[in-house]
Amino acid sequence: MQWTDRIRQVKILLVIAAILIAVTSLLVSHYLVKDLSREERKKMEVWAQALHALNQADENTDLTLVLDVIQGNTTIPVIVIDSNGHVNDYRNIDLDDKTATDSEKYVSDYGRRLYKSGKYIRIHLGDSTKTNDYQLVCYDESTLLKRLSQYPYWQLGIVMIFVVVAIFALLSSKKAEQNKVWVGLSKETAHQLGTPISSLMAWVEVLKENHPDDEMIPEMDKDVKRLERIAERFSKIGSLPEPKDNSMNEVINHVVEYMRKRTSNKVDIICKLPDNDVIVKMNASLFEWVIENLCKNAVDAMEGHGQIVITLIEEGKHVVIEVTDNGKGIRKKDIKNVFTPGFTTKQRGWGLGLSLAKRIVEEYHKGHIYVKSSEVGKGTTFRIEL
Repeated sequence: MQWTDRIRQVKILLVIAAILIAVTSLLVSHYLVKDLSREERKKMEVWAQALHALNQADENTDLTLVLDVIQGNTTIPVIVIDSNGHVNDYRNIDLDDKTATDSEKYVSDYGRRLYKSGKYIRIHLGDSTKTNDYQLVCYDESTLLKRLSQYPYWQLGIVMIFVVVAIFALLSSKKAEQNKVWVGLSKETAHQLGTPISSLMAWVEVLKENHPDDEMIPEMDKDVKRLERIAERFSKIGSLPEPKDNSMNEVINHVVEYMRKRTSNKVDIICKLPDNDVIVKMNASLFEWVIENLCKNAVDAMEGHGQIVITLIEEGKHVVIEVTDNGKGIRKKDIKNVFTPGFTTKQRGWGLGLSLAKRIVEEYHKGHIYVKSSEVGKGTTFRIEL
């Protein structure tokens, strides 16, 4: 439980760090674009002064520097409009096929938009600023500045895609690694159990021959067979067992019979099964393990006294199994973690039972298992859909 909380805290810290990086990137780009915008404004003021000098030039004026300034603008779109609203000149404006046919109207409208947005410099043609004879030098942001304005968003988009792909790859590799651990652990456990179980089976047969009337020997035989079934389950975890038609009624009854013998008399296990056999394609041995895990968790949650209700329902083409207890329930914040390997609310629990159950239901039987409802102090219902 503490481990899961720590993982959640790390995720929150990573999200906060990502948000801070994104905000910082946007702020830096914003100020950079603002500085470049001011520089372009200064360039246009110099360009406007050069245009004014050209308009005021006489035969004694050296126009070399003026023309160099005017012709040096090759990036910033500029439109010169007179006091009557007519376009006198324009530069660095791309006219595509649609606008080429009516270029004057397009450039005129473009200039008005720039004027309304405040991107213009007024040039008075006379000696006095009070004269009505003037020109407006309307300018837009250069292509480079527009690209820089959009760059942070493209950058963040690419970074987000990279992060998502990286997280997906990490989760996939982590899951593959976990699967290898599960498979190795399961097969090794089955292998290690094999030899002592075979020896116990032989000793039980010897005891049967020497003490045929002993009532304890059949019970020992059942426990040995139980161990053999557990070893078989572990051996099947590492592979995809082929499902066969089996009665879900029988599977549930086997689990209930086993649980009743090994739990307190204060635990009442109730089965609500349909009269007809519900036939499902499944591996009966593994599916018994799922129901058994849910029942054991219910017994632990009830602390040895209470009621477990196992309900089997047919809903069209689906089969639903619900296991309900009236135990201590699960906190809302823990519900999404109950199937996470290692998560447990028990002091001596390993946190593997429900994760194994989820693997068996969803990976081997293509079904779905989840917490249907849970309320602290009232109980929990797990639901399996096949």
